[in-house]
Amino acid sequence: MSGQGSVYKRCGCVDPVTGRQLGNRCPRVAGSRHGSWYIGLELPTGLDGRRRRVRRGGYPSRAAAAETLAALRSPRPGDGAGQVLTTGDWLAQWLASRTSPATSTIRGYAAHVRLYLAPYLGRVLLAELSAAHVQAMFTAISRQHQAAGSPVTAATLHRVRATLRAALNAAIRAGLIADNPASRAELPRTRRPRAMIWTPERVEHWRRTGEHPPVAVWTAEQTAQFLHSIKDDRLYAAYHLIALRGLRRGEAAGLRWQDVDLDGKAAFICQQLQQYDGHLAVCPPKTSHSVRVIALDRTTVAALRAHRDRQRAEATSFGPGWRASGYVFTGLNGDPMAPGRLSRTLTKLAADAGLPPIRLHDLRHGAATLALAAGADLRTVQEQLGHSSIVLTADTYISVLPEVARAAAEKVAALILRAGRLVPGTKRRRRREHGRAKCRRHSRPPAGRRSSAHPGRQIGRPRRRSRASPR
Repeated sequence: MSGQGSVYKRCGCVDPVTGRQLGNRCPRVAGSRHGSWYIGLELPTGLDGRRRRVRRGGYPSRAAAAETLAALRSPRPGDGAGQVLTTGDWLAQWLASRTSPATSTIRGYAAHVRLYLAPYLGRVLLAELSAAHVQAMFTAISRQHQAAGSPVTAATLHRVRATLRAALNAAIRAGLIADNPASRAELPRTRRPRAMIWTPERVEHWRRTGEHPPVAVWTAEQTAQFLHSIKDDRLYAAYHLIALRGLRRGEAAGLRWQDVDLDGKAAFICQQLQQYDGHLAVCPPKTSHSVRVIALDRTTVAALRAHRDRQRAEATSFGPGWRASGYVFTGLNGDPMAPGRLSRTLTKLAADAGLPPIRLHDLRHGAATLALAAGADLRTVQEQLGHSSIVLTADTYISVLPEVARAAAEKVAALILRAGRLVPGTKRRRRREHGRAKCRRHSRPPAGRRSSAHPGRQIGRPRRRSRASPR
Protein backbone atom coordinates (compact mmCIF):
# COMPACT_ATOMS: atom_id res chain seq x y z
CA MET A 1 0.00 0.00 0.00
CA SER A 2 1.74 3.19 -1.18
CA GLY A 3 1.63 6.59 0.39
CA GLN A 4 -0.59 7.73 -2.48
CA GLY A 5 -3.16 5.02 -1.70
CA SER A 6 -4.80 2.38 -3.84
CA VAL A 7 -8.23 1.42 -5.15
CA TYR A 8 -9.21 -2.24 -5.39
CA LYS A 9 -12.21 -4.52 -5.49
CA ARG A 10 -13.11 -7.34 -3.17
CA CYS A 11 -16.08 -9.32 -1.89
CA GLY A 12 -17.18 -11.15 1.22
CA CYS A 13 -17.22 -14.68 -0.15
CA VAL A 14 -15.72 -17.34 2.14
CA ASP A 15 -13.32 -20.14 1.17
CA PRO A 16 -15.15 -23.41 2.00
CA VAL A 17 -11.89 -25.06 3.01
CA THR A 18 -10.22 -22.43 5.22
CA GLY A 19 -13.33 -20.49 6.26
CA ARG A 20 -11.62 -17.20 5.46
CA GLN A 21 -12.84 -14.49 3.14
CA LEU A 22 -11.57 -14.65 -0.42
CA GLY A 23 -11.42 -10.87 -0.82
CA ASN A 24 -9.95 -9.91 -4.18
CA ARG A 25 -9.10 -13.59 -4.94
CA CYS A 26 -12.70 -14.44 -5.60
CA PRO A 27 -13.07 -15.58 -9.26
CA ARG A 28 -16.37 -13.73 -9.60
CA VAL A 29 -14.89 -10.33 -8.75
CA ALA A 30 -13.26 -9.59 -12.10
CA GLY A 31 -15.55 -8.29 -14.84
CA SER A 32 -18.84 -8.44 -12.94
CA ARG A 33 -20.94 -6.50 -10.41
CA HIS A 34 -19.95 -8.94 -7.72
CA GLY A 35 -18.27 -7.31 -4.69
CA SER A 36 -17.60 -3.62 -4.00
CA TRP A 37 -14.75 -1.15 -4.31
CA TYR A 38 -12.32 -0.32 -1.52
CA ILE A 39 -9.53 2.15 -0.89
CA GLY A 40 -6.33 1.73 1.10
CA LEU A 41 -4.07 4.50 2.33
CA GLU A 42 -0.77 4.50 4.21
CA LEU A 43 -0.43 7.27 6.80
CA PRO A 44 2.83 8.68 8.16
CA THR A 45 4.31 6.76 11.08
CA GLY A 46 2.87 7.85 14.40
CA LEU A 47 4.78 9.24 17.34
CA ASP A 48 4.97 5.73 18.80
CA GLY A 49 6.70 4.43 15.63
CA ARG A 50 3.79 2.25 14.53
CA ARG A 51 2.43 2.08 10.99
CA ARG A 52 -0.93 3.65 10.39
CA ARG A 53 -3.22 2.51 7.59
CA VAL A 54 -6.70 3.51 6.51
CA ARG A 55 -9.14 1.19 4.73
CA ARG A 56 -12.57 2.21 3.52
CA GLY A 57 -15.00 0.10 1.50
CA GLY A 58 -18.50 -0.40 0.16
CA TYR A 59 -18.25 1.98 -2.81
CA PRO A 60 -20.46 1.01 -5.79
CA SER A 61 -17.96 2.03 -8.47
CA ARG A 62 -14.27 2.57 -9.00
CA ALA A 63 -14.92 6.27 -9.69
CA ALA A 64 -16.64 6.75 -6.32
CA ALA A 65 -13.78 5.08 -4.49
CA ALA A 66 -11.19 7.14 -6.37
CA GLU A 67 -13.05 10.34 -5.54
CA THR A 68 -12.99 9.50 -1.82
CA LEU A 69 -9.29 8.66 -2.00
CA ALA A 70 -8.54 12.01 -3.66
CA ALA A 71 -10.42 13.82 -0.88
CA LEU A 72 -8.46 11.98 1.79
CA ARG A 73 -5.19 12.86 0.07
CA SER A 74 -5.73 16.60 0.67
CA PRO A 75 -2.17 17.93 0.78
CA ARG A 76 -0.71 19.81 3.70
CA PRO A 77 0.11 23.47 3.09
CA GLY A 78 3.39 23.55 1.19
CA ASP A 79 3.61 19.75 1.03
CA GLY A 80 3.51 18.37 -2.46
CA ALA A 81 3.63 14.77 -1.34
CA GLY A 82 -0.11 14.73 -0.65
CA GLN A 83 0.22 13.01 2.71
CA VAL A 84 -2.98 12.47 4.66
CA LEU A 85 -3.63 14.34 7.89
CA THR A 86 -5.44 12.96 10.90
CA THR A 87 -7.20 15.31 13.26
CA GLY A 88 -4.44 14.70 15.80
CA ASP A 89 -1.76 15.64 13.25
CA TRP A 90 -3.51 18.89 12.43
CA LEU A 91 -4.07 19.79 16.09
CA ALA A 92 -0.35 19.33 16.76
CA GLN A 93 0.56 21.52 13.77
CA TRP A 94 -1.97 24.15 14.77
CA LEU A 95 -0.69 24.34 18.35
CA ALA A 96 2.90 24.67 17.17
CA SER A 97 1.96 27.64 14.98
CA ARG A 98 0.07 29.59 17.66
CA THR A 99 1.80 32.86 18.54
CA SER A 100 -0.86 35.58 18.60
CA PRO A 101 -3.05 34.72 21.64
CA ALA A 102 -1.91 35.28 25.19
CA THR A 103 0.30 32.63 26.76
CA SER A 104 -2.48 31.59 29.12
CA THR A 105 -4.77 31.02 26.13
CA ILE A 106 -2.22 28.81 24.39
CA ARG A 107 -1.77 26.80 27.58
CA GLY A 108 -5.53 26.32 27.70
CA TYR A 109 -5.53 25.17 24.07
CA ALA A 110 -2.76 22.67 24.78
CA ALA A 111 -4.57 21.28 27.83
CA HIS A 112 -7.79 20.77 25.85
CA VAL A 113 -5.92 19.01 23.05
CA ARG A 114 -4.02 16.77 25.45
CA LEU A 115 -6.93 15.84 27.72
CA TYR A 116 -9.88 15.68 25.34
CA LEU A 117 -9.38 16.31 21.63
CA ALA A 118 -6.39 14.08 20.86
CA PRO A 119 -7.64 11.02 22.81
CA TYR A 120 -11.11 11.08 21.23
CA LEU A 121 -10.54 12.55 17.75
CA GLY A 122 -6.82 12.12 17.15
CA ARG A 123 -7.14 9.03 14.90
CA VAL A 124 -10.01 10.36 12.82
CA LEU A 125 -8.95 11.59 9.39
CA LEU A 126 -9.28 15.34 9.19
CA ALA A 127 -11.14 15.13 5.89
CA GLU A 128 -13.66 12.69 7.40
CA LEU A 129 -14.25 14.53 10.68
CA SER A 130 -17.98 15.07 11.08
CA ALA A 131 -20.40 16.58 13.55
CA ALA A 132 -21.27 13.04 14.66
CA HIS A 133 -17.64 12.47 15.71
CA VAL A 134 -17.62 15.72 17.68
CA GLN A 135 -20.96 15.00 19.34
CA ALA A 136 -19.83 11.49 20.29
CA MET A 137 -16.70 12.96 21.87
CA PHE A 138 -18.67 15.33 24.11
CA THR A 139 -21.04 12.52 25.10
CA ALA A 140 -18.12 10.29 26.05
CA ILE A 141 -16.43 13.09 28.03
CA SER A 142 -19.62 13.76 30.02
CA ARG A 143 -20.18 10.06 30.78
CA GLN A 144 -16.56 9.51 31.78
CA HIS A 145 -16.59 12.39 34.24
CA GLN A 146 -19.99 11.34 35.58
CA ALA A 147 -18.71 7.81 36.22
CA ALA A 148 -15.65 9.21 38.00
CA GLY A 149 -17.86 11.21 40.34
CA SER A 150 -16.69 14.62 39.06
CA PRO A 151 -19.28 15.87 36.55
CA VAL A 152 -17.86 18.15 33.89
CA THR A 153 -19.41 21.60 33.74
CA ALA A 154 -21.10 23.04 30.69
CA ALA A 155 -18.56 25.86 30.69
CA THR A 156 -15.70 23.36 30.30
CA LEU A 157 -17.43 21.66 27.37
CA HIS A 158 -17.95 25.01 25.68
CA ARG A 159 -14.30 25.93 26.14
CA VAL A 160 -13.19 22.60 24.63
CA ARG A 161 -15.46 23.19 21.65
CA ALA A 162 -14.07 26.70 21.25
CA THR A 163 -10.56 25.23 21.03
CA LEU A 164 -11.62 22.66 18.43
CA ARG A 165 -13.54 25.25 16.46
CA ALA A 166 -10.51 27.56 16.36
CA ALA A 167 -8.29 24.71 15.10
CA LEU A 168 -10.78 23.67 12.43
CA ASN A 169 -11.27 27.26 11.30
CA ALA A 170 -7.53 27.36 10.68
CA ALA A 171 -7.87 24.13 8.66
CA ILE A 172 -10.59 25.77 6.56
CA ARG A 173 -8.34 28.76 5.85
CA ALA A 174 -5.60 26.33 4.84
CA GLY A 175 -7.94 24.62 2.37
CA LEU A 176 -7.90 21.25 4.14
CA ILE A 177 -11.62 21.02 4.92
CA ALA A 178 -14.72 22.79 3.65
CA ASP A 179 -16.75 23.33 6.83
CA ASN A 180 -16.41 23.25 10.61
CA PRO A 181 -18.23 20.30 12.22
CA ALA A 182 -17.51 21.64 15.72
CA SER A 183 -19.98 24.47 15.18
CA ARG A 184 -22.85 21.99 14.83
CA ALA A 185 -22.33 20.12 18.10
CA GLU A 186 -25.10 20.53 20.67
CA LEU A 187 -24.00 21.32 24.20
CA PRO A 188 -25.90 22.20 27.38
CA ARG A 189 -26.43 25.88 27.92
CA THR A 190 -24.07 27.70 30.22
CA ARG A 191 -25.16 30.04 32.96
CA ARG A 192 -22.93 32.70 34.36
CA PRO A 193 -22.62 32.27 38.13
CA ARG A 194 -24.13 35.25 39.89
CA ALA A 195 -22.26 36.60 42.87
CA MET A 196 -24.23 36.03 46.08
CA ILE A 197 -24.03 38.35 49.08
CA TRP A 198 -22.90 36.81 52.36
CA THR A 199 -26.06 37.65 54.28
CA PRO A 200 -26.41 36.54 57.94
CA GLU A 201 -28.65 33.67 56.84
CA ARG A 202 -26.07 32.38 54.32
CA VAL A 203 -23.28 32.76 56.86
CA GLU A 204 -25.26 30.72 59.41
CA HIS A 205 -25.98 28.03 56.79
CA TRP A 206 -22.27 27.89 55.86
CA ARG A 207 -21.20 27.54 59.49
CA ARG A 208 -23.71 24.73 59.98
CA THR A 209 -23.19 22.74 56.77
CA GLY A 210 -19.99 24.01 55.17
CA GLU A 211 -21.82 24.76 51.91
CA HIS A 212 -21.11 28.05 50.20
CA PRO A 213 -21.94 29.65 46.82
CA PRO A 214 -19.39 29.29 44.02
CA VAL A 215 -19.16 33.08 43.76
CA ALA A 216 -19.76 35.07 46.94
CA VAL A 217 -19.27 38.69 47.94
CA TRP A 218 -18.68 40.21 51.35
CA THR A 219 -20.87 43.05 52.56
CA ALA A 220 -19.37 46.45 53.33
CA GLU A 221 -19.23 45.56 57.02
CA GLN A 222 -17.50 42.24 56.33
CA THR A 223 -14.99 43.91 54.00
CA ALA A 224 -14.22 46.52 56.66
CA GLN A 225 -13.83 43.75 59.26
CA PHE A 226 -11.37 41.92 57.02
CA LEU A 227 -9.26 44.99 56.28
CA HIS A 228 -9.20 45.94 59.96
CA SER A 229 -8.09 42.43 60.95
CA ILE A 230 -5.10 42.48 58.55
CA LYS A 231 -4.02 46.08 59.10
CA ASP A 232 -0.61 44.91 60.35
CA ASP A 233 -0.03 42.36 57.57
CA ARG A 234 2.71 43.19 55.05
CA LEU A 235 0.24 42.61 52.16
CA TYR A 236 -2.48 44.82 53.60
CA ALA A 237 -2.10 47.40 50.81
CA ALA A 238 -2.59 44.73 48.13
CA TYR A 239 -5.93 43.57 49.51
CA HIS A 240 -6.98 47.14 50.24
CA LEU A 241 -6.30 48.05 46.61
CA ILE A 242 -8.14 45.03 45.21
CA ALA A 243 -11.11 45.38 47.57
CA LEU A 244 -11.66 49.07 46.80
CA ARG A 245 -10.55 49.40 43.17
CA GLY A 246 -11.24 45.92 41.79
CA LEU A 247 -7.88 44.94 40.28
CA ARG A 248 -7.36 41.44 38.94
CA ARG A 249 -4.81 39.45 40.89
CA GLY A 250 -2.38 39.43 37.95
CA GLU A 251 -2.74 43.20 37.62
CA ALA A 252 -2.03 43.70 41.32
CA ALA A 253 1.00 41.40 41.17
CA GLY A 254 2.29 43.19 38.06
CA LEU A 255 1.88 46.71 39.42
CA ARG A 256 5.14 48.68 39.54
CA TRP A 257 5.97 51.83 41.46
CA GLN A 258 6.57 53.64 38.18
CA ASP A 259 2.90 52.99 37.32
CA VAL A 260 1.63 54.61 40.53
CA ASP A 261 1.23 58.37 41.02
CA LEU A 262 0.54 58.83 44.72
CA ASP A 263 0.52 62.62 44.50
CA GLY A 264 -1.90 62.51 41.59
CA LYS A 265 -3.94 59.72 43.23
CA ALA A 266 -3.91 57.46 40.17
CA ALA A 267 -2.48 54.11 39.01
CA PHE A 268 -1.82 53.00 35.43
CA ILE A 269 -2.69 49.36 34.70
CA CYS A 270 -0.54 48.34 31.73
CA GLN A 271 0.70 44.80 32.47
CA GLN A 272 0.10 41.72 34.57
CA LEU A 273 2.10 38.82 35.98
CA GLN A 274 1.18 35.20 35.25
CA GLN A 275 2.83 32.03 36.52
CA TYR A 276 3.61 29.19 34.06
CA ASP A 277 5.41 26.01 35.06
CA GLY A 278 6.76 27.67 38.19
CA HIS A 279 8.07 30.76 36.38
CA LEU A 280 6.62 34.27 36.38
CA ALA A 281 5.94 35.90 33.02
CA VAL A 282 5.07 39.50 32.23
CA CYS A 283 1.98 39.63 30.02
CA PRO A 284 -0.24 42.38 28.65
CA PRO A 285 -3.57 42.90 30.44
CA LYS A 286 -6.44 40.57 29.65
CA THR A 287 -8.02 42.77 26.96
CA SER A 288 -7.34 46.11 25.34
CA HIS A 289 -9.96 47.68 27.63
CA SER A 290 -8.02 46.40 30.64
CA VAL A 291 -5.31 48.97 29.95
CA ARG A 292 -6.66 51.83 32.04
CA VAL A 293 -6.01 54.51 34.61
CA ILE A 294 -7.77 54.03 37.96
CA ALA A 295 -8.37 56.75 40.51
CA LEU A 296 -7.13 56.19 44.05
CA ASP A 297 -8.93 57.44 47.12
CA ARG A 298 -7.04 58.99 50.02
CA THR A 299 -7.19 55.81 52.15
CA THR A 300 -5.65 53.75 49.35
CA VAL A 301 -2.95 56.37 48.82
CA ALA A 302 -2.16 56.31 52.54
CA ALA A 303 -2.01 52.48 52.50
CA LEU A 304 0.38 52.52 49.53
CA ARG A 305 2.62 55.14 51.17
CA ALA A 306 2.83 53.03 54.33
CA HIS A 307 3.55 49.95 52.21
CA ARG A 308 6.38 51.74 50.41
CA ASP A 309 7.94 52.72 53.74
CA ARG A 310 7.65 49.12 54.96
CA GLN A 311 9.24 47.84 51.75
CA ARG A 312 12.20 50.19 52.15
CA ALA A 313 12.67 49.03 55.74
CA GLU A 314 12.59 45.40 54.57
CA ALA A 315 15.23 46.15 51.93
CA THR A 316 17.49 47.69 54.55
CA SER A 317 17.11 44.79 56.96
CA PHE A 318 17.55 42.16 54.24
CA GLY A 319 20.93 43.48 53.20
CA PRO A 320 22.84 43.48 49.91
CA GLY A 321 20.93 40.48 48.53
CA TRP A 322 17.66 42.38 48.31
CA ARG A 323 16.54 42.75 44.70
CA ALA A 324 15.22 46.13 43.56
CA SER A 325 12.65 44.72 41.13
CA GLY A 326 10.52 47.87 41.09
CA TYR A 327 7.29 46.01 41.83
CA VAL A 328 4.85 47.29 44.43
CA PHE A 329 4.11 43.91 46.01
CA THR A 330 7.14 41.67 46.45
CA GLY A 331 8.56 38.92 48.58
CA LEU A 332 10.91 39.57 51.44
CA ASN A 333 13.87 39.43 49.02
CA GLY A 334 12.36 41.97 46.62
CA ASP A 335 11.32 39.50 43.90
CA PRO A 336 7.87 40.04 42.36
CA MET A 337 5.08 38.09 43.98
CA ALA A 338 3.22 35.28 42.22
CA PRO A 339 -0.54 35.87 41.83
CA GLY A 340 -1.24 32.47 43.37
CA ARG A 341 0.41 33.53 46.61
CA LEU A 342 -2.03 36.42 46.92
CA SER A 343 -4.91 33.94 46.60
CA ARG A 344 -3.52 31.50 49.15
CA THR A 345 -2.76 34.26 51.64
CA LEU A 346 -6.29 35.65 51.32
CA THR A 347 -7.81 32.27 52.17
CA LYS A 348 -5.74 32.04 55.34
CA LEU A 349 -6.34 35.64 56.42
CA ALA A 350 -10.11 35.37 55.90
CA ALA A 351 -10.23 32.18 57.99
CA ASP A 352 -8.22 33.82 60.76
CA ALA A 353 -10.67 36.75 60.75
CA GLY A 354 -13.63 34.37 61.14
CA LEU A 355 -15.19 35.48 57.88
CA PRO A 356 -16.96 33.27 55.32
CA PRO A 357 -14.72 32.14 52.44
CA ILE A 358 -14.34 34.02 49.18
CA ARG A 359 -11.90 33.84 46.29
CA LEU A 360 -9.47 36.62 45.56
CA HIS A 361 -11.43 37.37 42.38
CA ASP A 362 -14.53 37.77 44.54
CA LEU A 363 -12.91 40.86 46.05
CA ARG A 364 -13.09 42.28 42.54
CA HIS A 365 -16.81 41.42 42.41
CA GLY A 366 -17.21 43.08 45.78
CA ALA A 367 -15.47 46.25 44.60
CA ALA A 368 -18.03 46.57 41.79
CA THR A 369 -20.94 45.89 44.14
CA LEU A 370 -19.75 48.41 46.74
CA ALA A 371 -19.14 51.02 44.05
CA LEU A 372 -22.74 50.68 42.85
CA ALA A 373 -24.04 50.90 46.43
CA ALA A 374 -21.98 54.05 46.95
CA GLY A 375 -23.78 55.72 44.04
CA ALA A 376 -21.35 55.16 41.12
CA ASP A 377 -22.98 54.66 37.72
CA LEU A 378 -22.42 51.54 35.63
CA ARG A 379 -20.21 53.31 33.12
CA THR A 380 -17.83 54.39 35.86
CA VAL A 381 -17.73 50.88 37.32
CA GLN A 382 -17.06 49.44 33.85
CA GLU A 383 -14.07 51.74 33.36
CA GLN A 384 -12.83 50.98 36.87
CA LEU A 385 -12.84 47.21 36.23
CA GLY A 386 -11.57 47.44 32.65
CA HIS A 387 -14.48 45.60 31.05
CA SER A 388 -15.06 45.77 27.31
CA SER A 389 -18.85 45.55 27.71
CA ILE A 390 -21.13 47.22 30.21
CA VAL A 391 -23.39 44.13 29.97
CA LEU A 392 -20.66 42.00 31.56
CA THR A 393 -20.34 44.54 34.36
CA ALA A 394 -24.07 44.62 35.05
CA ASP A 395 -24.88 40.92 34.64
CA THR A 396 -21.89 39.23 36.25
CA TYR A 397 -19.90 41.52 38.52
CA ILE A 398 -22.53 43.54 40.35
CA SER A 399 -24.77 42.19 43.10
CA VAL A 400 -27.32 44.19 45.03
CA LEU A 401 -26.57 44.63 48.71
CA PRO A 402 -29.49 43.88 51.05
CA GLU A 403 -29.71 47.43 52.39
CA VAL A 404 -29.81 48.84 48.85
CA ALA A 405 -32.54 46.37 47.90
CA ARG A 406 -34.59 47.23 51.00
CA ALA A 407 -34.28 50.97 50.32
CA ALA A 408 -35.49 50.41 46.76
CA ALA A 409 -38.41 48.30 48.00
CA GLU A 410 -39.45 51.01 50.47
CA LYS A 411 -39.34 53.66 47.74
CA VAL A 412 -41.56 51.57 45.46
CA ALA A 413 -44.04 50.91 48.27
CA ALA A 414 -44.14 54.61 49.21
CA LEU A 415 -44.81 55.55 45.59
CA ILE A 416 -47.73 53.14 45.35
CA LEU A 417 -49.17 54.24 48.70
CA ARG A 418 -49.03 57.87 47.70
CA ALA A 419 -50.75 57.07 44.42
CA GLY A 420 -53.53 55.06 46.09
CA ARG A 421 -53.73 57.20 49.28
CA LEU A 422 -54.44 54.10 51.34
CA VAL A 423 -53.65 53.73 55.00
CA PRO A 424 -51.22 50.76 55.35
CA GLY A 425 -53.03 47.60 56.41
CA THR A 426 -56.51 49.05 55.79
CA LYS A 427 -58.83 49.93 52.96
CA ARG A 428 -59.35 53.48 54.21
CA ARG A 429 -58.19 56.26 51.93
CA ARG A 430 -56.00 59.00 53.31
CA ARG A 431 -57.42 62.51 53.61
CA ARG A 432 -55.81 65.27 51.65
CA GLU A 433 -53.47 66.95 54.09
CA HIS A 434 -53.37 70.28 52.26
CA GLY A 435 -57.18 70.31 51.96
CA ARG A 436 -57.67 69.85 55.72
CA ALA A 437 -55.23 72.65 56.52
CA LYS A 438 -57.01 74.92 54.09
CA CYS A 439 -60.35 74.06 55.65
CA ARG A 440 -59.08 74.80 59.15
CA ARG A 441 -57.63 78.10 57.98
CA HIS A 442 -60.88 79.48 56.52
CA SER A 443 -63.65 77.72 58.47
CA ARG A 444 -66.07 79.55 60.76
CA PRO A 445 -68.23 78.22 63.53
CA PRO A 446 -71.73 77.33 62.38
CA ALA A 447 -74.42 79.97 62.80
CA GLY A 448 -75.87 80.06 66.28
CA ARG A 449 -72.81 78.43 67.80
CA ARG A 450 -70.14 80.46 69.56
CA SER A 451 -66.52 79.36 69.59
CA SER A 452 -65.13 78.43 72.98
CA ALA A 453 -61.67 79.67 72.07
CA HIS A 454 -60.33 83.05 73.09
CA PRO A 455 -61.30 85.67 70.51
CA GLY A 456 -57.64 86.29 69.69
CA ARG A 457 -57.09 82.61 68.86
CA GLN A 458 -60.22 82.03 66.85
CA ILE A 459 -59.50 81.00 63.28
CA GLY A 460 -62.51 82.80 61.93
CA ARG A 461 -63.43 86.39 62.64
CA PRO A 462 -64.66 86.82 66.25
CA ARG A 463 -68.37 87.27 66.66
CA ARG A 464 -69.39 90.79 67.70
CA ARG A 465 -71.46 91.24 70.82
CA SER A 466 -75.05 92.28 70.35
CA ARG A 467 -75.75 95.98 70.98
CA ALA A 468 -78.78 95.06 73.08
CA SER A 469 -76.68 93.03 75.46
CA PRO A 470 -75.69 94.86 78.69
CA ARG A 471 -72.06 95.90 79.00
